[in-house]
Amino acid sequence: MFRLQGSKVLAVDMTGDAVKAKNGSMVAYDGQMAFKKLSGGGEGLRGMVTRRLTGEQMTVMEVRGQGTCWFADRASEINLVQLQGDKLFVESSNLLATDAGLRTGTTFTGLRGASQGNGLFTTTVEGHGQAAIMSDGPAVVLRVSPQYPLIVDPGAYIAHQGNVRQSFQSGVTFRTFFGEGGGEAFQIRFEGDGLVYVQPSERNTIAGDL
Repeated sequence: MFRLQGSKVLAVDMTGDAVKAKNGSMVAYDGQMAFKKLSGGGEGLRGMVTRRLTGEQMTVMEVRGQGTCWFADRASEINLVQLQGDKLFVESSNLLATDAGLRTGTTFTGLRGASQGNGLFTTTVEGHGQAAIMSDGPAVVLRVSPQYPLIVDPGAYIAHQGNVRQSFQSGVTFRTFFGEGGGEAFQIRFEGDGLVYVQPSERNTIAGDL
């Protein structure tokens, strides 16, 4: 159902089924398509749409029909993630589209909400199907194993999946260590067995001021 055309355009072939995508991300379609804007608050999909604590808004649309629909957003690189009954945790700004059959919601993330524009919650996607996530530059998929925990700068974090525990540790960021920042900051520590997606371009964060 999901396929990439190049690295920055997602093509979704539909035969009467539906896909949920970031509002305004449709760039072209053929065949017969119907578009419906989804909004509100609460649990499930609506919980993904509204971040109450910060006022962050993420509007989602449902596309249903027969044909092919193409999606893109600000020339971001797109990565396909196959879910087999597991759960994907992804920053809301990095989620482009999901199979309509996947369940979406939110989870509290604590300090990682200090990343500007990402609120105190992150989006969860679970079930069987595909999701498309975006990155600023080609994403790197890093494995976390019980023997090798992974430390990630919060500005570079996109998503993670698998049996992974995350925690936050204080200390200098990588930029501060090399004299490019100031003040105490935090990093995200991942332990367990799973995958972490990071991007080569960091979001601005206020971590250096914590």
